[in-house]
Amino acid sequence: MGEQSSEEPTVNAVPTENVPAENVPAENVPAENLIAENVVKEPKLQLGQEFESIEEAYYYYNDIYAKAIGFSVRMGSNKKSKVTGEIIWKQFLCSKEGKTDETYENTRRQQSSTMEERNCGIKRMGCKARLNIVFNKEKKNWCVSGFEEAHTHALTTPKKVYLLTSHRKLTKAKKCLMGKLKSVNIRSSQQFKIMETVAGDIQNVGCIARDLRNHERDLREEVKGHDATMLLEYFQSEKEKKPSFYFQVDRDEENRMNRCFWADPTSKKAYYSFNDVVVFDTTYNTNKYRMIFAPITGVNHHGQTIVFGCGLLSDEKTESFIWLLEQWLKAMPSGPPKVIITDQDPAIAKAIAQVLPLTFHRFCLWHIMFKFRDKLGPVIAQNYYGLFRASVYNSETKEEFEASWKHVVQQSKQENHVWLKTMYELRSKWVPAFCNHIFHAGMQSSQRVESNHSFFKTFVSENNSLLDFATRIERGLRQQRHEERIRDHVDTNEIPKTRTFYPIEKQMREVYTKEIFLRFQDEVVKSTAYLKCETLKEDENECSYIVLRAADEEQRAAQVVLQ
Repeated sequence: MGEQSSEEPTVNAVPTENVPAENVPAENVPAENLIAENVVKEPKLQLGQEFESIEEAYYYYNDIYAKAIGFSVRMGSNKKSKVTGEIIWKQFLCSKEGKTDETYENTRRQQSSTMEERNCGIKRMGCKARLNIVFNKEKKNWCVSGFEEAHTHALTTPKKVYLLTSHRKLTKAKKCLMGKLKSVNIRSSQQFKIMETVAGDIQNVGCIARDLRNHERDLREEVKGHDATMLLEYFQSEKEKKPSFYFQVDRDEENRMNRCFWADPTSKKAYYSFNDVVVFDTTYNTNKYRMIFAPITGVNHHGQTIVFGCGLLSDEKTESFIWLLEQWLKAMPSGPPKVIITDQDPAIAKAIAQVLPLTFHRFCLWHIMFKFRDKLGPVIAQNYYGLFRASVYNSETKEEFEASWKHVVQQSKQENHVWLKTMYELRSKWVPAFCNHIFHAGMQSSQRVESNHSFFKTFVSENNSLLDFATRIERGLRQQRHEERIRDHVDTNEIPKTRTFYPIEKQMREVYTKEIFLRFQDEVVKSTAYLKCETLKEDENECSYIVLRAADEEQRAAQVVLQ
């Protein structure tokens, strides 16, 4: 058995007076007497006291004795058997044992000009209070071999004991709760308030807010340098659970991840059904590495946004977009889309021209109209923006747009405006009159994906690691799919009301989802407001009429052809 401490246990040498504490005002009682009274009242330790294990001894000394007395405990030294290498002697110390080397601290502070100055006082005060335990070979347990009871410092009052380090514990349950709350972007300060509410009082929580922040810091340190590897392992585990899960990671010359793409089976299945139109746009500030989030989205049979795949890019160069679109096409179960909507990014345009040469590339109408005020200047925009907007949105034919655009440009005297000339040359990619010949699923801009970005940013934050980011995006996707199931449930259990007696309305409510049927129904009702003005042709093969909408202030006529 190892050497035992030669120190004899001592009783607190501070004298106690034979005066009841309750009869003496607290301010008149010396601090030494208060310390002595606490020691006398609270649980005792003695030589030879036995414990089943080191853990049990620490629990009694820290959680029962020290907590009642009012001090914090830390682990001391130990001795191991030279034969077995097992611990045979262990020491527990008061946290204020030892001395702070002020000379060392001052030298280190002077040498490190970048070190932040922490306004911390001296905590080590040379306290001798300790507990030594030794292993008893015969009884196979541990017994007290040395015990120093006296402290050289004031003890903490019962109401403040919960602030001492050894009496603050971040349990597994609390860490698990932190993880759940963090996954929904609840900050550590708010997490602590939730714990306080559940516990009933701050001192019942078992830790303080700083412990939560320190735990988050430790988790970040664990991930540092391994984030990309952990993301790859996550993708591989998803692949094992769902064989049709697709992912690809691209690394640079230094073996650092610079882009990745993934699509789960549900996204692939959705694309198979709704692959006519996709929207592609990027967003920022979604992870701590400032990688660019690039989802590829579309719209389902309820008019809801759905995601066909997600990418993370380190830059917005053409080669990055080419790589992403190529990976996306490899993952999808059917061919390229008929239409893709993006903003006017030159790098994206080059990538689409190379990877999707047969797909109609449409520019976001909302972004272009938003730029009008900036490009035209405040004075011109104030006077003529409404006319430009009417020319774009109200023109039903190419000829009508050409005429109205020319008129507005001349009226505003902007014939030589470079940006307007450029946009006119690109009119086939953004003006509705030039684009409506192709099915767009009701989308003319990337605003849908902008709202999608806003949706996902409620799940992610700029402090997320890559693994956190991917798992939170998965939570967002589950939420979107939950909303789709709700719509499916409504369609299964409800039948929309009709507004006319037309047989086609009753027929279509059996075919369309509620959302699409309501759009169709609105068109049916509006069709009853047109009056026939002129018959152009009527025979057994074709009928052609000029119609006019009743109560239409503009008196816009339209030609209707029935075959």
